Amino acid sequence: MSHHTALQDLLQTRHSCRAFKPDHVPQQVIAQILLDAGRAPSWCNAQPWKVIVTSGAQTESFRTAMAAAFDTGLPSPDYPFPNTYTGAHQQRRRTCGFQLYESVGIGRGERDRRAQQMRENYTFFGAPHVALITCPKELGPYGVLDCGGFITAFCLSAKAQGIGTVPQAALSLFSDVVRGHFDIPEDRNVLAAISFGHSDDSAPINRFRTERANLEEFVEWKG
Repeated sequence: MSHHTALQDLLQTRHSCRAFKPDHVPQQVIAQILLDAGRAPSWCNAQPWKVIVTSGAQTESFRTAMAAAFDTGLPSPDYPFPNTYTGAHQQRRRTCGFQLYESVGIGRGERDRRAQQMRENYTFFGAPHVALITCPKELGPYGVLDCGGFITAFCLSAKAQGIGTVPQAALSLFSDVVRGHFDIPEDRNVLAAISFGHSDDSAPINRFRTERANLEEFVEWKG
């Protein structure tokens, strides 16, 4: 008899969705996901996340702006991106990339097709909604940590309600464009976004699954 909890099932079946149907998610469902995500723990219960959620024409306008930024803009992230990946981190990153490209039939030497697939990040993989996460500058890395918890809770709540998600740091690469588009105050940083909607399960790119490290790789038992 299985003793898996509903939470364990969500953790094991959630995945990053990279192809969406155009159908909108009902407003009450989005509101419930946001309320659930707001239950994430935060330092002193500061709840530092502020979220901009787009639908309809607002999503399309943002999609156009971000695609143009990718095509012609210069990176200006509010938070520095990793400089290098080494060891196990590098191997996991490569494996994930190979799986992704293989799922859509892109070979290792096809740079143009890889760039085109990368551009899909900036058109939100066709998602009808985006949740943009901003974080107060004054809270530093612990504010970012708290917002990470919010993102995880958002994705799990969405999965519980049959909604696909893909967390994306990619959009923050052009933080100046995002800031200007939404008139975000200077005291808040653009951290990440979550594109979301109904998953297109027929799309090959939604069929591969990443692996997870076993306990021996990331746990030291003491005592």
